[in-house]
Amino acid sequence: MNTYTYRRPGERGGWETDVLVVGGGPVGMALALDLAHRGVDFTLIEAGDGVPADPRITTVGPRAMEMFRRWGMSGTLRGAGWPDDHCLDVAWVTAVAGHEIHRLPFGTVADRPLPGHTPEPEAICPQHWMAPLLLDRLGHYPDGPVRTRCRLLGVVPEPGGVTATVVRADGSRSEVRARYLVGCDGAGSSVRKICGIDVPELHPPRVLRNILFRAPELPRLLGPRAPLLYFLVSPTGLRYPLRAIDGRGTYRLTAPATGEPAQAVVRRAVGLDTPLTVEADGAWHLTHRVADRYRSGRVFLAGDAAHTLSPSGGFGMSTGVCDAADLGWKLAAALAGWAGPGLLDSYETERRPVAVAGVAEANANLLRTQDRRLSPALLDDNPVGERARKALRRELASSDVGREFDHPEMHFAYRYVSPVIAAEPPAERDGSAGPADPVAQSGSGSGSGSGSGSGLNASTLPGVRAPHAWLEPGRSTLDLYGREFVLLSFAEPAGGGGDDRSGGGDTAGEPNGLARAFAERRVPLHVVRCTVPEIARRYEQPYVLVRPDGHVAWRGTRQPLDPLALVDLVRGAGR
Repeated sequence: MNTYTYRRPGERGGWETDVLVVGGGPVGMALALDLAHRGVDFTLIEAGDGVPADPRITTVGPRAMEMFRRWGMSGTLRGAGWPDDHCLDVAWVTAVAGHEIHRLPFGTVADRPLPGHTPEPEAICPQHWMAPLLLDRLGHYPDGPVRTRCRLLGVVPEPGGVTATVVRADGSRSEVRARYLVGCDGAGSSVRKICGIDVPELHPPRVLRNILFRAPELPRLLGPRAPLLYFLVSPTGLRYPLRAIDGRGTYRLTAPATGEPAQAVVRRAVGLDTPLTVEADGAWHLTHRVADRYRSGRVFLAGDAAHTLSPSGGFGMSTGVCDAADLGWKLAAALAGWAGPGLLDSYETERRPVAVAGVAEANANLLRTQDRRLSPALLDDNPVGERARKALRRELASSDVGREFDHPEMHFAYRYVSPVIAAEPPAERDGSAGPADPVAQSGSGSGSGSGSGSGLNASTLPGVRAPHAWLEPGRSTLDLYGREFVLLSFAEPAGGGGDDRSGGGDTAGEPNGLARAFAERRVPLHVVRCTVPEIARRYEQPYVLVRPDGHVAWRGTRQPLDPLALVDLVRGAGR
């Protein structure tokens, strides 16, 4: 439930806020939702009207959906309009109506099985659907904290905060005093430029073209097996996706940036005589960049302002939303006064390696597509053409093309290594927790099963995402996390007797001095005793401490000998 109460500023010439969020795209909105979830006073400014004219991002990844579940929005995004009976397959084709070479079956929203590693699989919700839903939840000024048609002009650091100059659409200016400012203002971030933070290219940039078009008869002509995404493999130069946007006749084609008329490019990709209308056609720059720094004093970067990734793999928005989830609770802790001096510094330490790993994976997917040799014979309707298509089919099947569309390890299995995560003594490890690098890929399967033993959803090594398991129908262990630290106790209570009536995950008493240590440092803690055997096996240790962002901060076979030292470490005040 949203606990945020908006405090309306009274003066037009300027106002004060604890956090000024610059940029109202998905990441800025995600940070706003997280701050609202924690009762933090904030203002979000957006240069436009907050609703993009085109779909932009179309799929919300599963880890991002877990965050939207926390903020009470996952059901709303799932119900935004994507047809539950539309096929979600990916098919490699010479044209939409041409030869199909290879297909990955994913079923439909209505019939696909729920994966064992998450309660929230990815959702189809294009950004022009998503934006108004998030705006409605947060609220427009003067009844809410979101101010559209407001542009940042400058930022001046001052003792205890920053002063930002904001200009409205009518040309009037305001001075906004904020204790912290977060730039979520995209790849061309003005916040990043003002701070003088460099964002170098990690791989060569490319210029591509997105053509949005309507073909209202195409769904009927293609039938129920028409996939979500056609991956073009045509020797005519088309080798990028054509995907359904709304499941009802709107599509987007990605193509090389040439001077060929959009209508001709689309007709070549479709290969079928059907009415179609081009609605938008524009070049865009595909870049792989990660900022040198994520922080400058009291100013932070998140989302595309901090990193840009190729869409190949679908990690971009998810990476940004998880930036927001990491930064939100740390800002709230700093504002509440219980954060140590190292907590906000850990934002960059934890999130930047994830972006670097995402860039590497996305670029590998892109190169797999761009380096693929496509024989001119693929289009031939004769034995030579059939042999060419069989050869490409074998190549696609053997080159792990599925990881671009189903790679849950990239979304879930990375691990934070930072000064606010407790290092685990070797004696505590059981040998199955996976590797110990910051973004370790634990397991190599598809991730569609329970995750047991794979490291994807069966490890509580400090720094990983705490595993999902069902406490009861409809209630996940992930629903325990979000507002405060949570200490899960799987140990039997004092006095023996394994039968605990709170076994589903209810609050229990202090397991010893750890709860008192959290209270002494004024750090919020919720203690949960759980006796569900499956969850105890998945969580591996008798005691597991989970942070407000859902990542494991510490675990142990027994309570810590120095509880205050542990609390100081996880709040960023460790020595």
